[in-house]
Amino acid sequence: MRLTFLKSALLAALWLAAGSLAHAAAPLPALGTDAKQNTVSGLSSGAFMAAQFSVANSAAVSGAGIVAGGPFYCAGLGSLNGAERFLTTATTLCMRPLGPVPSGAAAWQAAQKFAGQGLIDPVANIQRQRLYIFTGASDSIVLSKVVAQTRAFYQNAGVPDAQIRYVDNVNAGHALLTANEDDLACPANAAPNLNNCGFFQSQDILRQLYGQLKPPVAKLSGELRDFDQTEFSKKGYTGLSDIGHIYIPAACRKESCRAHVVFHGCTQQDKGNDKSIGMGMGMGNRFYTSTGYNEIADSNRIVVLYPQIRSDPNRNPQGCWDFWGYSSKDPVNPDYYVKKAPQMAAIRTMLDRLNSPRR
Repeated sequence: MRLTFLKSALLAALWLAAGSLAHAAAPLPALGTDAKQNTVSGLSSGAFMAAQFSVANSAAVSGAGIVAGGPFYCAGLGSLNGAERFLTTATTLCMRPLGPVPSGAAAWQAAQKFAGQGLIDPVANIQRQRLYIFTGASDSIVLSKVVAQTRAFYQNAGVPDAQIRYVDNVNAGHALLTANEDDLACPANAAPNLNNCGFFQSQDILRQLYGQLKPPVAKLSGELRDFDQTEFSKKGYTGLSDIGHIYIPAACRKESCRAHVVFHGCTQQDKGNDKSIGMGMGMGNRFYTSTGYNEIADSNRIVVLYPQIRSDPNRNPQGCWDFWGYSSKDPVNPDYYVKKAPQMAAIRTMLDRLNSPRR
């Protein structure tokens, strides 16, 4: 009995400490980043988020890196019916379809319809975007034939092939790729979904989105900060954790910079920031400290934003970004893909903050 009481007291103390840390985190700063050079990237659910965010907010995004993700509005493209049709499509046809996959051409038709209704930005903006689209040859989680439809979407949208880098010839599993010795073997399909394939994929992404860049630094000169995400969830449920992270190169304290948003994959959220997850989930700080983004951002005046999702045992047990509607008020008729959707609006407000003049 006494041991049980002590365990309960310890858990309560940890929860209180986590809450204190959230309140102690500083607001996201206004840095005056170039609003014409905002870019995004992500893995898996983060890749689906990168695709839908860059399409819905195409006037504010100049490029997207999509690693193992399907086309815009993928979960809405299935022919299923019923209350769970978006979730079912997301977890079957948008990942491991046994037959035909959701069509990139159909996704483009949906985007035009939504733009006509004013739900997303005018789709003509998409043509100027630069894209990095990747599918691992050994990926058994999101199949290559799904990712191929992501490229088809952008081709239907009129993006020139010269602006699309499509990579499908690396024997990689379902992961963001690194050159870290401690990460999993390149063909692995397992958590934490960071695989050592001998190169930092994040740096290839940023080179594709921004063009020629200076080499990454060996030692960081900037600052990795926590920031308070709760101010971006005041209008209702978003699924965001209390704290996000941002890397600010030293040069960006005074000089003009660009902003890049990185969306983690499922179960890759910051474990210490997620009160609802068990001891076996989350990955600490590895996603935002060891994936290579910061090193190349440091030498090229790129601010890197790492927003964080909280797992939810009822709506989102794996800590995924919303690409089927769990954050919507009406999951039967979800709005996860439109500009005003909870996560989409929160991230857009974060980008607007970074783009705002320094205070």
